[in-house]
Amino acid sequence: MDSKRPVAVFDIDGTVFRSSLLIELVDRLILRGVFPEEARREYERAQEEWLDRKADYEPYIRKVVQSFGMYLKNSLYGDVADVAGEVIEEMHMRTYRYTRDLIADLKKRGYYLLAISHSPKFIVDGFAYEMGFHKSYGTFYATGATNHFTGEIEDEHIIMNKSTILSRAIEKENLTLTGSVGVGDTESDISMLTMVEKAIAFNPNRALYRHALQHSWDVVVERKDVIFEM
Repeated sequence: MDSKRPVAVFDIDGTVFRSSLLIELVDRLILRGVFPEEARREYERAQEEWLDRKADYEPYIRKVVQSFGMYLKNSLYGDVADVAGEVIEEMHMRTYRYTRDLIADLKKRGYYLLAISHSPKFIVDGFAYEMGFHKSYGTFYATGATNHFTGEIEDEHIIMNKSTILSRAIEKENLTLTGSVGVGDTESDISMLTMVEKAIAFNPNRALYRHALQHSWDVVVERKDVIFEM
């Protein structure tokens, strides 16, 4: 008998969490004075264009990532981690019903729950713990000898390829892709969704939606209190 546990892999931002952990973190870092107000100016135009539906989400989130990386450098880890803790405590219940219930069901059925996100690891880990995941991966921002962020990202090429992370976790945790499930919302999740037996495009953007249709993946949309399964 195969003793390996089946894996269920989830993206977090926009898939489980009804926002972006990074966006909420940067907003709160500015509010708490850890980041200066100038940090908001790096992305506010892109944010307005996204909210007004004059531009896509990707340019907006790229600007947020750039602002975060710029102002994180030389910040004290403890100051940033404290704010991340606030965000998790206040917002860990702001999840989609569909993925929240799916996580609970898969855990009862003995699945190994894996979260892979491009948000910072120190906030992904806390959120994933609250949600009951067994293991989580996020972008690792390095710190120096004085516990201040250096501005460097460790193994960035690895975390940006979710299939690589999933493959490593399967080997390290003695998991199997037999019966596996994957859930994501953008094209950055395609590599990991391609690996699993049951791929679910949840509230997908256009690129993932088209890919899902071409490959006969499940498409699920949650809008207010209604869940559509296609």
